[in-house]
Amino acid sequence: MHHQGKISIEKIVEKACHNPAILFDVEKRGYIKEGYYADLVIADLNNPWTVNKDNILYKCGWSPFEGNTFKSRITHTFVNGQLVYNNFKVLDVKAGKRLTFNR
Repeated sequence: MHHQGKISIEKIVEKACHNPAILFDVEKRGYIKEGYYADLVIADLNNPWTVNKDNILYKCGWSPFEGNTFKSRITHTFVNGQLVYNNFKVLDVKAGKRLTFNR
């Protein structure tokens, strides 16, 4: 949708990150702010790639997206400020923490 000019990156972040944190009152998540947990992804918006058996990271070894080409790809993922995914490699890092809610 972004590549078609239908939604901005800022709106994607708002809908996928900010709003769920607000809606569910998740403590210190959903934003990049001092004192917040750093959960984020870095995407290369101009790096097309095709899903195939060699790059599927699912344990089952298949994907309904097999054969599909995407215009962008995730290059890095951080959980609680720790790098857990780097260019098709899942790192052996235990970074997850339970979510807390301000309810």
